[in-house]
Amino acid sequence: MLRFANQPHAASYYAATVNDTTRHAPLENTLQVDVCVIGAGLTGISAALNLAERGYTVAVLEASRVGWAASGRNGGQMIGGFACEMDTFGKYMPAEDVRRIWAMGLETLDIVKERVAKHRIDCDLTFGYLHAANKPRDVDALRQWRDHAQTRFGYDRFRYIERDALGEFVQSSRYLGGLSDPDSGHLHPLNYTLGLARAARAAGAQIFEESCVTRIRSEGNARVVETVRGHVKAQFVVLACNTWLGALAPEVARKIMPVGTYVIATEPLDPARAQALMPARAAICDSRFVLDYFRPAPDNRVLWGGKVSYSKREPRNLGEAMRRDMLKTFPQLADVKVDYAWGGFVDITMNRAPHFGRIAPTVYFAQGFSGHGVNTTGLAGKLIAEAIDGQASRFDLFGKIRHQDFPGGATLRTPALVLAMAWYRIKDLL
Repeated sequence: MLRFANQPHAASYYAATVNDTTRHAPLENTLQVDVCVIGAGLTGISAALNLAERGYTVAVLEASRVGWAASGRNGGQMIGGFACEMDTFGKYMPAEDVRRIWAMGLETLDIVKERVAKHRIDCDLTFGYLHAANKPRDVDALRQWRDHAQTRFGYDRFRYIERDALGEFVQSSRYLGGLSDPDSGHLHPLNYTLGLARAARAAGAQIFEESCVTRIRSEGNARVVETVRGHVKAQFVVLACNTWLGALAPEVARKIMPVGTYVIATEPLDPARAQALMPARAAICDSRFVLDYFRPAPDNRVLWGGKVSYSKREPRNLGEAMRRDMLKTFPQLADVKVDYAWGGFVDITMNRAPHFGRIAPTVYFAQGFSGHGVNTTGLAGKLIAEAIDGQASRFDLFGKIRHQDFPGGATLRTPALVLAMAWYRIKDLL
């Protein structure tokens, strides 16, 4: 695996407004615990917290810093459900199980709310989300989804917003309508991750930064997780590395693709101007396959995300390129400067469904959140803890989903995906 010695958090708006600068010492010795978690992002920290609360001894090994990768850099949108359609689950399980999956999609939001309240995590949690329609076909699809959610799952919280009422959410002529979800929302992802880490430590979990795992080997009935300067012996291992999984578990790593996504933060706006721009202060995402997503920050900046890259190359002049995209929705911000621009990688699966499972009876993994990781990672951590504690029925539901390797192997899969995404970009324009 790659090593990230003393790697700082990305130079982002989140890093500039972080409220916890705690550092955790590297692993320097031999340690024996019940569970070793590899990766201190939202998935790993959530698993550690849930396990520690159940009385397990837990060690978390992180190659860099808590929240260093996607968990601390993402757009901060907390959207209920999953990145795939519910019919994706229906291909692999009966309707009763699909309804259980649906309920867990809502549970992801409850987990965030409960954690923030219980542990008093200062992360600017704000409720309200709008899925905006770009094309007439999107209008029809969003209305159908509202009706489908109510008739199939009994969920009546969605509200369709007609175009003439969109000013309640966004001052832009670009959209034709939208679907409002009051239970979803947005937060400061780095402060949320760090808050969960504090809670995990308070519950008894040990966290080690700058402790890159080089190998996992068996020793009797246990697993030994090795780093350069120490190792952890554990009965169970949790792989929570996502796009950084690499050679630790190549058979699992082949099921996901690292996708670059980028965010800018504008300079602070006048409060009245910011309020007029997005009056409901909701998170907003459009309906394109290669989408834009944006939201207001507490200090009246606009946080704008998008400009997806499947080639692992950061766009040229990132801040200005993102600003041009923002002006397509908000031309009235032409005089506004960009203060921060950053990016990172999210992990997507071929079918956009989350990928949870085991690579051995005592080695668990969770990955493939496909852009819904802020809250779905909380569910992953909870289900892994349940399974290790002998209650695996909910975790094993996700194991029913078949996940394909990305085609092309290590050399050709990125070029193949770039070509495929070019087609989707064309479809977005039609």
